[in-house]
Order: sequence, then C-alpha cells, then structure tokens
Amino acid sequence: MIKVLLAEDQGMMRGALALLLGLEEDIEVVAQVGAGDEIVPAAALARPDVALLDIELPGRSGLDAAAELRTRVPDCRVLILTTFGRPGYLRRAMEAGAAGFLVKDGPVEELAAAIRRVLAGETVIDPALAAAALSAGPSPLTARETDVLNAAVDGATVADIAARVHLSESTVRNYLSSAIGKTGTRNRMEAVRAARRQGWL
Repeated sequence: MIKVLLAEDQGMMRGALALLLGLEEDIEVVAQVGAGDEIVPAAALARPDVALLDIELPGRSGLDAAAELRTRVPDCRVLILTTFGRPGYLRRAMEAGAAGFLVKDGPVEELAAAIRRVLAGETVIDPALAAAALSAGPSPLTARETDVLNAAVDGATVADIAARVHLSESTVRNYLSSAIGKTGTRNRMEAVRAARRQGWL
C-alpha cells in the first residue's frame, strides 16, 4: 500500500480527496492535516510514502513544509496539489524538493497516477504550467526585496515593515522602490499583487 499524507485547509475538499483516494486499491490516506505547521509533525509520526500538499495553508505554506520534509522525513516524496497554478510557485516547489506539481482541476485518476509515479522516482508536472514557468523565468526579486514585500502584504507602513524585517526605513524604501520597478507597478500594494500573481511571494 502507498501511504499518503493529505494537507488541505478546506475540510470538505480534504474529506473528498481522502475518500476518492481511499477507493484506489493501492493507496491509503494515513494522515490528514488542515494547517501547514501540522505537516512535518504528522509526517514524522505517520511516515507516509507521499505527502500531498496544498500551498496556501494557515500557519505555514506547503512550500516551506516541503523543504523541511526533505530533511526530516527524507523517504517521503512531496506532490504539490494547488488551485494556484503560478509559474513562480512551480519553480519554488521544485527548489524545495517537490517531486510533482498539479493543479486541482484535474481528474482524480490523474492524481492517483501521479502519486504512483512520484513514488517510482518520476517528476510529475502539469504540462501547461511547466511551459509557462519556463517562459516566465525566475523571480527578478532579491531575497531582501521578497522579505520586504511579504512584510507589506497587509498594507503596513514603512516604519512597520522596517521593524518586521529589522532594517532602517530608508533601506526599506529602497527595496520597495526596486521591487516596484522590477514588477512594473506604481506602488507597493500593486507590487505585492503582481508578485503574488506570479507566485514569487
């Protein structure tokens, strides 16, 4: 049996996926979690063969959890299953060590096949998304610009952002200005939205 951990914050979706995957003769869902910070502890306990992770989860993103799973539960293969097929997310998932990346609008048979394929050592990526990721290229934002934009998501003031990222206000302004320029936007909130659309945040 292929043991699967399922991380999905929407209870109905999580239950439906578990039910559908449970109908497969060779797949057993051994753990279900609704928050990102529950993934690694649950995986350490249940020792799944494959972790099926959403990206946008409360507590912690599935991408961050994927990176930690690689070191804490190295035998577990990670398959990202998300609503948001963004090129930047795909690139970040691969950098975090994910073995696959699928969007949620595919048939369940395709998902079951992808679980089997990643366990066999293959990399499974939604073809349309792979093409988009290649044409989009890597994020133009530096790590610091990304940190500053992440700190700005809730409309925080420059002073608030500076306190969050432990930088001076003038340095924060410089990073924001650079990020706005690179995203081709007019202000920091537009820059945040543009970077999110691409999956860079």
